[in-house]
Amino acid sequence: MELPDFMSYSDRFSAKGFTDKIARVAKRAGSKLVYVALVLFYTLQSKEVSVKDKAAIIGALGYLISPLDAIPDAIPIMGLGDDLTVLLYVINKVWVDVPEEVKTKALDKLSEWFDEDEMEDVNDFLSEQNKDKNEEKPM
Repeated sequence: MELPDFMSYSDRFSAKGFTDKIARVAKRAGSKLVYVALVLFYTLQSKEVSVKDKAAIIGALGYLISPLDAIPDAIPIMGLGDDLTVLLYVINKVWVDVPEEVKTKALDKLSEWFDEDEMEDVNDFLSEQNKDKNEEKPM
């Protein structure tokens, strides 16, 4: 199976477009959505990521910044739910391959936009991911 040339869409999905969108919806979206988006964004920039994973990440981030959604972002509460679902699906597929420095870089950026109370969702997410990771290790 041959993957489409995702770079041909690069003029539509730029780093600036991504950060502008995240900045606009950060507080409304919540720290968990923003953290997952940042991890995927920084992971995409890594040379250690497979083409298959990059394709999934591009699709998820493209869906996030696209003005066309299954549920429009303007709808309170539910509007970003479909975006979060797509991002969580992809992050769960690639999490084991995400370098620790990417996770740290995303947390550092997130702490610029959210206070400690708002970071609670991210801490819960990280605890859950670490718990799942530890359960997968053979004893």
